Amino acid sequence: MSLRERDYDIIVAGGGLAGMIVASSAAHYSNELLRILVVDRNPLSVMGKKTMTGWICGDAVGKKSVEYMSKRIGINWEYPEIEHPVKGVIAYSPNHKTAVSFDGEGYILNRKLLPQKQLKDAIERGIQVRDRVALRSLIIENNTVTGVEGEDLVNKSVFRKSAKVVIDCTGVTSVLRTNLRIKSYIQTKIDRDDLEATGRYIYDFDIASKDDTFFHPDYCIIHLDQKLAPGGYGWVFPKGENKVNIGVGVQQRAFDLRNKEMGLRRDLKMLIDEYVHINPVIGNPRVATSEMDDGNGWGTWSVSVRRQNDCMVANGYMVVGDAAWMPKPLDAGGIGPAIIAATIAGRDAVEAIEANDTTEKELWKYNKDYVNDYGYKTAGLEVFRRMLQGLTNDQIDYGMKHFLSKMDVDKITDGEHPEFGTVDKVGMFIRGALNKRLAENLKCTASMNERLMQHYHNYPADPEHFLDWQKILHETLNDAFVKLS
Repeated sequence: MSLRERDYDIIVAGGGLAGMIVASSAAHYSNELLRILVVDRNPLSVMGKKTMTGWICGDAVGKKSVEYMSKRIGINWEYPEIEHPVKGVIAYSPNHKTAVSFDGEGYILNRKLLPQKQLKDAIERGIQVRDRVALRSLIIENNTVTGVEGEDLVNKSVFRKSAKVVIDCTGVTSVLRTNLRIKSYIQTKIDRDDLEATGRYIYDFDIASKDDTFFHPDYCIIHLDQKLAPGGYGWVFPKGENKVNIGVGVQQRAFDLRNKEMGLRRDLKMLIDEYVHINPVIGNPRVATSEMDDGNGWGTWSVSVRRQNDCMVANGYMVVGDAAWMPKPLDAGGIGPAIIAATIAGRDAVEAIEANDTTEKELWKYNKDYVNDYGYKTAGLEVFRRMLQGLTNDQIDYGMKHFLSKMDVDKITDGEHPEFGTVDKVGMFIRGALNKRLAENLKCTASMNERLMQHYHNYPADPEHFLDWQKILHETLNDAFVKLS
């Protein structure tokens, strides 16, 4: 089947946040001349819904990421899809004695209402949307993805459509990526330890007391505490003066070990309920049931916390957002990276189609463009995350108090790895063997980050040099993990 014989120019698999931005980006860069189809398993009224329990997410995104999209493709968000503005993030040490403020404007989104705004924008740009279709597989011809196949959930008939490019935005558990049956460099499966189990409530509540370390209407609050959230963190993100997105993310292996140590059999919901219970500000919490939240008040989800997929393209195929493991390794924030990647992917797909060449080599530009704009810093943050997951609460308390400089905070605010330059300055005053080991590990992560960022700046411009590049990447990562173990 030639490119001219396809049903569509682009099929976007998945009508969530990333999928709708990809489609709108492609429409923008093609002057709305391409035939673009978005396919989602949900009815139009609940587009992008992740599970039966809702659009499970922390809901937070930085203003810079939204502006990245707006300036390039003219998509603008405002109230009510932007539910609440914030001034920054404050991370608290386990003992609550050290607060690190990451200033930078951001938004708390309403993930139930946002898809309706995205759907409206897409339709206005001439994009077709097919709802209630469960995609099961990719159509393959001559080692090339040429379309998608699935089931129409209304009449149970076979759904089968062809396209010049299929862009996979079906999430971290993507069956399309997992079962990819063509020769490619895309990693199809993720390691269990690179996933965080997360869950959250959206609560209306009464203010029981005032304690800015547990709730602030202008700041997203993060609690680092290995007892409270093993291998992860707890969050309290304001959605108003009396409304909150509150949840916990854990590394499952660390959570299981913590349960074993305590002789408990808690599941994630029980852990989150404990977290809510100890919050002195949140009184009489009620699952939000207003029209803007009904059906989205509680849920759990798995989030990747590694670097993005080493390669995100194959012949006729691209992966974007959670399907490409894009959430930030340090905090599992996935909205910002997805916005950036989706904006880029739409443009690069259009360029390949206009060149009448949607092979891996022509689509490769998406790999390079995303790495240059954002992805270059994620491998270093993956190393930092691994190091943090192995710390005790005492080490976290000590490190946050003594080792974070203003420059380090600014770097983390920008999504980059801190340098920990103060470690050398206070070296002779560091007390305790564990804290000295912590100092050594912090310097190690900073050094490894420099190596990894430089390596990503040398990301190959074509597939021919990819395996050599990937070999060095994995050797560097393995070296870091051994040193930090």
